[in-house]
Amino acid sequence: MEGTCAGFRKELVSKLLYLHFKDDKTKVSGDALQLMAELLKIFVVEAAIRSIWQAQAEDLALVDLDQLEKVLPQLLLDF
Repeated sequence: MEGTCAGFRKELVSKLLYLHFKDDKTKVSGDALQLMAELLKIFVVEAAIRSIWQAQAEDLALVDLDQLEKVLPQLLLDF
């Protein structure tokens, strides 16, 4: 499964970061963008897995937004 996971493009990560910088002169290196993209990928995969576990605990066949909302507070604390 590890080989099938898609990641975030560096351009998208860069755009997201620059939207939240207060100083327009702030620069991000390529290595930092790659690291941030990997962190975002891990965060999204972890959110999906925890949502699946929550749905299984509720005996549901499908994961819905409700399960994500239930696991999100703890996920944010863990990251």
